[in-house]
Amino acid sequence: MPGFPTDEFASGATGQSLARHQGDDSTGLQMTRQTEYDVLVIGAGIAGLSVALRVADRARVAVLAKGPLTEGSSLYAQGGIAAVLDTSDSVEAHVNDTLTAGAGLCNEAAVRFTVEHGPECIQWLIDLDVPFTREAGPDNESGYHLTREGGHSHRRIIHAADATGRASATTLERHVRNHKNIDIFENHIAVDLITGKKLQLSDQCCLGAYVLDRDADRVQVLSAPTTVLATGGASKVYLYTSNPDVSTGDGIAMAWRAGCRVANMEFVQFHPTCLYHPEAKSFLVSEAVRGEGGVLILPDGERFMPRFDERAELAPRDIVARAIDYEMKRLGLDCVQLDISHKPADFIKRRFPTIHARCLDYGFDMTKGPLPVVPAAHYTCGGIVTDLAGKTDIDGLYAIGETACTGLHGANRLASNSILECLVFAAAASEDIQVQLPRRRPTATLPEWDESWVRDSDEEVVVSHNWDELRRAMWDYVGIVRTGKRLERAKRRVDVLRQEIHDYYAHFRLTNDLIELRNLALVAELIISSAMERKESRGLHFTLDYPDLSDTAGDTILTPD
Repeated sequence: MPGFPTDEFASGATGQSLARHQGDDSTGLQMTRQTEYDVLVIGAGIAGLSVALRVADRARVAVLAKGPLTEGSSLYAQGGIAAVLDTSDSVEAHVNDTLTAGAGLCNEAAVRFTVEHGPECIQWLIDLDVPFTREAGPDNESGYHLTREGGHSHRRIIHAADATGRASATTLERHVRNHKNIDIFENHIAVDLITGKKLQLSDQCCLGAYVLDRDADRVQVLSAPTTVLATGGASKVYLYTSNPDVSTGDGIAMAWRAGCRVANMEFVQFHPTCLYHPEAKSFLVSEAVRGEGGVLILPDGERFMPRFDERAELAPRDIVARAIDYEMKRLGLDCVQLDISHKPADFIKRRFPTIHARCLDYGFDMTKGPLPVVPAAHYTCGGIVTDLAGKTDIDGLYAIGETACTGLHGANRLASNSILECLVFAAAASEDIQVQLPRRRPTATLPEWDESWVRDSDEEVVVSHNWDELRRAMWDYVGIVRTGKRLERAKRRVDVLRQEIHDYYAHFRLTNDLIELRNLALVAELIISSAMERKESRGLHFTLDYPDLSDTAGDTILTPD
């Protein structure tokens, strides 16, 4: 399948781009000195912190965080972690549920690998003192409260009330901060990977990254023979999303520019139930609310999900999101409603303390009435192609978590398999990294970043305007329901935007917003091109031009030129 030309290694016109990175003593620029590590982890969510902690006893590790440590999607994950923790459940049942949700596109080996290693990874978190919610009782073998979410045939979601991501991420943060072999770089954003190919070396390997220190406002070199991308997904490419501002597809874009394949980028999961309120930015109402009996209703009180699927509110997210989208368009609604107020108020407050409190802040009491909800972009099922150890196409470069495409999710992620994937592949990658460390050569001195060709921008409005235009075009034309014409419109707009962004990047000094916009525009093009390749409706990709499944299921794999 066709790929795209890779972006230049650096910004600038032909002949200038390499100079920007190689440095020139005559420029007089003061460069941050090069810092060398054994392992560079880009991203500080559950995936990144897990791999850092697991390798730190044998390696010197740098952890890069775009903002404060743990400020990412992991922190806001509410529902829990899916794993087989009770004898009434089974590996086969969890595997089958995942394959069913994935709509025929999961890699069964990856699914089985993930599910089989789930319980030991949960135990690893328990040993680190993650405060999962307990439940006593003669029939409760695990000792922990397990809930059920859409697409699951059993109660297998272990959780910490309704803030599992926060409980896990902050526990990992505490251990990472206390480890003597881990250096933390907060408020740093990676600009690009440094590879042997881009430095015209014979080896196709990753040597580290150029990194913008957002506080000092300058680029530095972090050198490492092993780099791990754990940068999360790309849902900020859409106008409405449940994700925090940092979810800008940085790892996917950097890996593509470095020469890695990406797969299945057309499969973007829209969470069915984000709170609809002008001030409730990115606040989702957990799948677990439906798992505990919440129902979706229209303004007149009619429950509509049974008309779309026999599993009703417990159908997989793609089905629920499309049903809500259909009803909103059919009736001209701004939102639908999610109602769990028929449950006892004490149960709701105990089970969903965070959601209950946040909704009260916006004037909604979920113990007394329904919540207004809408779908929003939530999870990137595709990503950088990896194997079961998290290895990419480039030696020394790993990708784990949402930024990777392992084959686990297929065409639609099963609820609460996301943190599970982070944990399992962080463990697998760390084992491989520790085996490979002795053979990886120390990195040579790498060229510094040269800003002699650029100047401060006097047109910052270009960045903000392009940011808004990109995200609105993706929402309007590459959303829950697609058509060929919509995708063509989106591609034309994104092509123009990418050229404008490239020209801007070529002439002006780097900023955090410019780096993120550059990455988002590239990811948008990858999503559009992947969607145009798929001539069927499968899982999260639904097109009115091809509403049926094709006879065979295949991955959409794009390869850089």
